[in-house]
Amino acid sequence: MDIPATPAAAVEALTELLDGRWGHVRRQARQRMSELPSPATYDLSTEEHRAQVFGELKLLAKAGYPRVGFPKRYGGDGDTGGSLTSFEMLGFGDLSVMVKAGVQWGLFGGAVEALGTERHHDAHLRAIMELDLPGCFAMTETGHGSDVQSLRTTATYDQATGQFELHTPHEGARKDYIGNAARDGRMAVVFAQLVVGGESRGVHALLVRVRDDEGNPVPGVRIEDCGRKAGLNGVDNGRIWFDHLRVPRESLLNRYGDVAEDGTYTSPIDGDGRRFFTMLGTLIRGRISVAGAAGSATKSALTIAVRYGLVRRQFAAPGHDQEVVVLDYLAHQRKLLPALATTYALHFAQEELVTTLHELSEANDAAVEYTDGEQNTEAHERRQRELESRAAGLKAATTWHATRTIQACREACGGAGYLAENRLPQLKADTDVFTTFEGDNTVLLQLVAKGLLTGYRQHVGELGSVGMARFVADQVVETVIERTAARSLIDKLVNAVTPNDDETDLLDRGWHLKLFEDREKHVLDTAVRRLRKAGDAGADPFQVFNNAQDHVLRAARVHVERIVLEAFVAAIDRCPDEAVAALLTRVCDLHVLSQIEADLDWFLGHGRMTATRAKAVTGAVNDLCQHLRPHVADLVDAFAIPDSLVAAPIAVGAEADRQAAQQAHDAARA
Repeated sequence: MDIPATPAAAVEALTELLDGRWGHVRRQARQRMSELPSPATYDLSTEEHRAQVFGELKLLAKAGYPRVGFPKRYGGDGDTGGSLTSFEMLGFGDLSVMVKAGVQWGLFGGAVEALGTERHHDAHLRAIMELDLPGCFAMTETGHGSDVQSLRTTATYDQATGQFELHTPHEGARKDYIGNAARDGRMAVVFAQLVVGGESRGVHALLVRVRDDEGNPVPGVRIEDCGRKAGLNGVDNGRIWFDHLRVPRESLLNRYGDVAEDGTYTSPIDGDGRRFFTMLGTLIRGRISVAGAAGSATKSALTIAVRYGLVRRQFAAPGHDQEVVVLDYLAHQRKLLPALATTYALHFAQEELVTTLHELSEANDAAVEYTDGEQNTEAHERRQRELESRAAGLKAATTWHATRTIQACREACGGAGYLAENRLPQLKADTDVFTTFEGDNTVLLQLVAKGLLTGYRQHVGELGSVGMARFVADQVVETVIERTAARSLIDKLVNAVTPNDDETDLLDRGWHLKLFEDREKHVLDTAVRRLRKAGDAGADPFQVFNNAQDHVLRAARVHVERIVLEAFVAAIDRCPDEAVAALLTRVCDLHVLSQIEADLDWFLGHGRMTATRAKAVTGAVNDLCQHLRPHVADLVDAFAIPDSLVAAPIAVGAEADRQAAQQAHDAARA
């Protein structure tokens, strides 16, 4: 289990691997963000914070930050992956800036680009990019958040005037928690039930003016400030009501549905439901962006806690005068190192997700569309569905991980971690809402599970019980459980595992992959059988699903954990530096064994592991923590977060003390 020492060059190589395909974007972001105000904003009033954040957005716009992802014909770079990576990097700074930028250029601008057509692009995209047109993304309502299909705001077409009448029919239909609404927004993409000729056509989006040039709400629009929040107070969240507001017919973002002057409704996609999900699928970048930013905030918290833990001393060992560095205690290592290992795993899974979206976006740009709006290959559509499922699952996994890890970092720093100047309380407050915005995490896991169950049903079809059992035994891994990367490598590792798991080395990667794969297959299979058995008995469909919700959510969770592990394996495989690969191998071991340890009840209860082997897992986690202890500074240094963005005295000062001590130690040895 020994790990070779990692020289400075290896740390740089690790940073290069982490930076990945869009390393140039990350380097530029570090330089650009180092010039922004400090992310420590705890002593600002709400208005001061909002003003500072809007000022920083202006600096980002001037520096060209938003241009990366927008179309080239409007002055952008057309680089989807670069845009997502740039947004992820904002997570190292003031998270209010990140959210505000996400609202302006990701949600508002992204919706205009994805749902609008040339008339909207020509009129507004440049102004959106340059921040001359601040905007809002008005989807969520007081009564409906995750259930977007059931929004109550209406947009009724009036043929006599050629206008839509936008209306909030009751209090539960007000637009709520809308970023940019309380202070800066001038226009909004408003999602509403489209009513044409007395017939509802489902949820569509309209581009609507909500404030005049002086910043006052336009007649027919009422705006209210949501007020002080637990965190992210640099974002001006507000509530919006519409009182029979008249907007031009051309306000409809009409890529997927249009209304002619005479009231004729047309769409390139048949079916309200199918059209709705196609529309939402174009907005997938929001979930991917939140996951990336949550990962950055987690890295900031770990950097602070690890650096402090390397210099903070507590209690002297018997026979020694000097107190022990707290990171030398196994309990302290247990708090931070498994979380650090999982942060690495999620980083590589996020990178893979961004790459997939980027490649699909390029394919979309190059593809010829048929009249029904479908792309020209079935494989492309399947890949799009997989992407949407993985984006939902990774957003849930990464934001929950951020919540747990930042809390652990706060505790690991004791009273120092409770001081506002050390950023951990602010990181905790600012990221807490990540688990529920851009989709409630529990709902998102249900979307993941629904995709898995749908894929299962498509492959099983009407097979009888014998046929289905044979399918489960022989085919489910190859057809339902899709690989993420390095498929041939993963197959090779899995096939090399000995039949007797008790004889397999706990650090055998093939055993890890096989165990996660087997767990996913079993949970999915039993979930299907449970749902089918209840359905065959004639139970109410809702009650059937509701009663099995725990099982369904587990299926989604273990699916995501398998995807994350495979992404880590693929990253190690492509690492060109032997020292870095050796270090990452042990980091991956810690990640996977800590995940197994957390789910030992399942592995023991389902006969996948003996009690003796389960105890050995805990021992192996302890050993890995102690073996990785000498490398923990390198692992956080590889994140390459500038000190001005770390911005916590206990981390910046601790790092200076650690380096000075190391230099003195090296000089003494010389």
